[in-house]
Amino acid sequence: MDRRSLLFTEPGSVQIEETQYDPSPQEVIVETDVSAISSGTELLIYKGKAQPSASADTALDALDGTLSYPLRYGYASVGTVVQTTGGVSDDWIGESVFAFNPHETRFGIDPTELISIPPDLSAPEMAFYPSIETAVTLILDGSPKIDEVVLVFGAGVIGLSTIALLSRFPLRKLVAVDPVSQRQDFAKKMGADCAIHPEAVSDYVDSISTDGVDLTYELSGNPAALDAAIDVAGYDSRIIVGSWYGTERAQLELDTEFHRGRISIQSSQVSTIDPDLRGRWSKERRTQTTLQQIDTFDVTQLITHQIPFEDAPQAYDLLDSDENRPLQVLLTYWYVSSMYYSTLTHLYKDTKNEWVSVDGDTWTHRTALPHSS
Repeated sequence: MDRRSLLFTEPGSVQIEETQYDPSPQEVIVETDVSAISSGTELLIYKGKAQPSASADTALDALDGTLSYPLRYGYASVGTVVQTTGGVSDDWIGESVFAFNPHETRFGIDPTELISIPPDLSAPEMAFYPSIETAVTLILDGSPKIDEVVLVFGAGVIGLSTIALLSRFPLRKLVAVDPVSQRQDFAKKMGADCAIHPEAVSDYVDSISTDGVDLTYELSGNPAALDAAIDVAGYDSRIIVGSWYGTERAQLELDTEFHRGRISIQSSQVSTIDPDLRGRWSKERRTQTTLQQIDTFDVTQLITHQIPFEDAPQAYDLLDSDENRPLQVLLTYWYVSSMYYSTLTHLYKDTKNEWVSVDGDTWTHRTALPHSS
């Protein structure tokens, strides 16, 4: 099977290359419609700040090997099953599906690893599945309680998704911390009571609590934020770390107040779940919960750019820029030459779950958007 795949080739460089794949008799062929770029993990790989010897992801068959170059990576692909092999029923053909698969035009995969897209969700919405699944896991790990003061460091896609879920709890205060004013605005839109600059955290916490913060999520990707979280933590408080710093190191001041304060720092990673919860929270239950949560708030408002797959190098340059960094970038595998929008203004869904790009009053039905070769 011929396809075109995105490869991380060296720090600061990605390329689109022809690759070959021979599907097994138990796989289906999926043609990709859209894939979401992770501005956390993928940006670390792009910058050369991921540990080359680390496993790509032992929980996902599509991400075998290590994080060394050259590397196929990505884990948020949405597409359509276009072909089955001898050992799989043809009933799969035409099914809209999600897969934890790298960025590429088509791929073979065991159907047991696919998630069928519910009729009330679209392809762009479903591309947020890993982010919302991560947010669900963060909520389970943090276990927010009534009347708690909760801080979220980082208002990227993961942080904003977590804020959206936290906003449904009866908290005393939900505070977002991010240096970018546009992201602060998004955080308040997603349900934060307020959003502040990291430099203002200590003074702000002192103004609302005499005993520090109850629960903090460190989701910024900035190692310095972890020490800032410790600094405002209250007695017996919890800090949940969802950030991955790659080769960067966090300098922490674990002084007398930290030890006497009995502050807990806990890692959170979506591939596994707290052992205390595994009896009730099966993978199937988490999947259904994630799908339900995607449908409860407008995740597509976090899409700031959609970029054709063939122009993917531009997407990573954009994510790596210091100014006007986007939130969610989608790579699209369909296009109309006369109608290309680098920034997605609106998204609408019709009764057949066919998505269209809209700019003002102009719209295009998704069936008019052919797959790239």
